Amino acid sequence: MTSKFDYFIVFAEMRTGSNFLETNLNALSDVTCFGEAFNPHFIGYPNKVEILEITQAMRDSDPGCLIDVIRETPDVLGGFRFFHDHDQRILETALPDPRCAKIILTRNPLDSYVSWKIAQETGQWKLTNVKKRREAQVRFDPEEFSRHVEALQDFQVFLLNSLQAKGQTPFYVDYEDLQNVEVMNGLAAWLGVQGRLDGLDKSLKRQNPSPVTTKVINVDEMTEALGGLDRFNLTRTPNFEPRRGPAVPSYVAGVVTPLLYLPIRGGPEDEVMSWMAGLDSVPISSLNTGMNQKQMRQWMRNNLGHRRFTVLRHPLARLHQVFCRKILNTGPGSFRKIRETLRRQYKLPIPNEAPDARYSRSDHRAAFEAFMGFVRMNLAGQTAIRVDGGWCSQAQALSAMSDFAVPDHVFREDEAAELLPLLAARYGHLETAAPEAAQPDTPFTLDDIYDDDLEKEAASIYQRDYMMFGFGPWRKD
Repeated sequence: MTSKFDYFIVFAEMRTGSNFLETNLNALSDVTCFGEAFNPHFIGYPNKVEILEITQAMRDSDPGCLIDVIRETPDVLGGFRFFHDHDQRILETALPDPRCAKIILTRNPLDSYVSWKIAQETGQWKLTNVKKRREAQVRFDPEEFSRHVEALQDFQVFLLNSLQAKGQTPFYVDYEDLQNVEVMNGLAAWLGVQGRLDGLDKSLKRQNPSPVTTKVINVDEMTEALGGLDRFNLTRTPNFEPRRGPAVPSYVAGVVTPLLYLPIRGGPEDEVMSWMAGLDSVPISSLNTGMNQKQMRQWMRNNLGHRRFTVLRHPLARLHQVFCRKILNTGPGSFRKIRETLRRQYKLPIPNEAPDARYSRSDHRAAFEAFMGFVRMNLAGQTAIRVDGGWCSQAQALSAMSDFAVPDHVFREDEAAELLPLLAARYGHLETAAPEAAQPDTPFTLDDIYDDDLEKEAASIYQRDYMMFGFGPWRKD
């Protein structure tokens, strides 16, 4: 109970992320969600027989008695999840009550329908260990989907109209918002509780992170049934990466030439900084970097006419370089702790220490392919390891930068040698050399192991990068 509300209801449906939302609500010190308290088939959870000493029989006889005990739960704000096919009798009490907080969780109905079908097929309704994930393709049933959407929409309209008539405002949360800790803490503030989250609970993993078209057997029939319209975002690539900050301290400003480089980790950072230092005839260490946002704004104001730019690298080449420099090799700047976790927990087939002469080309290809599999899971939110800036999608990194400073120019690495000198010429550097080519990866280059399967895997992992930036195959022969 808070000054604003006595209890809350999460209005949701199956496969909308309500378990994940409940888990994070329960991570707040002064909130308790009691599951599906009014599911007609059980009380709270399938393996429970009572909630706060109220049995299912007692609840069925008098639904109001369960609301009463949840409302009076000491020291916490209590609540429950409610789906459209739960006991409708409690709505007569809860909907008109302004002391009942209404949270409405929604998801693309096509995604929730396909997820529901997969869960039925596999028998897996929750996932806490990604190694035990079960996969399946399902058949899209047009009539069943139509009934599914109609039921959801009817209930949503009913909720909307009921709350409008009572002058109440619910807190809307979309499935994609569940990955944003700021939204979760905003919900806590709206509820009027004191608890806040430092981070999202990672115990539940996303079960089906791939695009919906890869999960359905009869894609053509599904598309035809939907009238050829992209009403349900069939071509949308799910983005489960955590939102990133703009990383302002990593920005690099020229000493004299008013150019500002916004580096993307895993890209040609060293080569671009060396080129910038050459423009002003200074060592790399003299370039302006490490500025906070206030200092960066001041630099921008003091350098009228400046230009901001970044340089993209082909996703496959970028991931291979990060693998070689940060994971496989163990020199300065490598991720030793992540490396050990990948070896121990994810069985990444790499040597205990840096590779030696016994490490073969075939070993390298197998290790890199396994690392790509980890990155796929990592970007989908299915691992406990952080999403590092070196292998996050470049689209996500660019989006984060744009929250602070939108780049004037976005160059591709293979065109930087031609276009960066043209940018420098704007500021009087008419005979500027092109940036140096990146140093080869060791112990093997990407060219040593490249094949179509690696390209297809990279294109699948980084669909947004390939689509948004027009990347084709890395090897153009």
